[in-house]
Amino acid sequence: MSRKLKGVIPAIITPVAENGEPDLGLLKKQTEYLSSSGAHGFFVGGTTAEGAFLSTEQKRDIFRAVKDVSNGRQFLCLAALQPSTAQVVKEMHILEDLEPDYFVAVTPFYGEKDQPTILEHYKTLAMESPVPLILYNIPGRTQSPMSVETVLELSRVNNITGIKDSSGDFVFFTRGFLGDYPESFKWIMGEDMLDAPALLLGGGCIVTGLSNVRVEHYIEIYNAAIEGDAEKVKDCQRLINRYREIFTVCPPAKLNAAVKAGAAYYGRATRKMIMPAMNLNDEEYAEVKRILAELDK
Repeated sequence: MSRKLKGVIPAIITPVAENGEPDLGLLKKQTEYLSSSGAHGFFVGGTTAEGAFLSTEQKRDIFRAVKDVSNGRQFLCLAALQPSTAQVVKEMHILEDLEPDYFVAVTPFYGEKDQPTILEHYKTLAMESPVPLILYNIPGRTQSPMSVETVLELSRVNNITGIKDSSGDFVFFTRGFLGDYPESFKWIMGEDMLDAPALLLGGGCIVTGLSNVRVEHYIEIYNAAIEGDAEKVKDCQRLINRYREIFTVCPPAKLNAAVKAGAAYYGRATRKMIMPAMNLNDEEYAEVKRILAELDK
């Protein structure tokens, strides 16, 4: 493993142009903002990026744009969000010439899968991946939750280096984090509301979609945790929770649209989603702007 997993890892959005294609100019602007603000890594092509709706060639263009701007300042994780083992393997091999530091894969989706199926899926991916593999537990999207026992077994598989847990289940995260696994295996918090608890527990990695709006507070919470300032960690989480109020302006299905609208408010994205029906309407966007304007006072 050439680049150590640590710190604040924004799950970068995919700005969309008027023609419905990724807006690489705005993507580069967003990448520079996050990079120059002190992000430690990038999570490219994930849920916040609408990765399940991107073609493999679009992922290639997006990753190249992020890599060009990052220019070695951050490690790069590339998500291959595909429903089956064979499809993930194929996409990883098509994109391996991009030389990401890590590939990321969810459990097989479109219908719940049992733990033996999930184990076999990841063991195959680990053998096929040209770079270290990060597990991605997001049962709200895949309908296939991973058990703690499955993760701990996979932590000992060669070429598997960590897990991004976006389950929102802190019991799951705590049991796993305090479990028995190699020191090289990293537990990465993927739920913004649980960053402070994870960092105070001793976790050293957070992947965050909401940081696309304002990443500075995530850098601050991470640095406070490193310095052992628990009160500051909690204060930062309170502020992050206030930014999360933009999620209250729309239905749960549009949470990614709220993040993108937040970045658009600061001129680093458009409000457009890859699936137009997921766009925020004018009233919802007005509420996002109101919340952010209040926070900026």
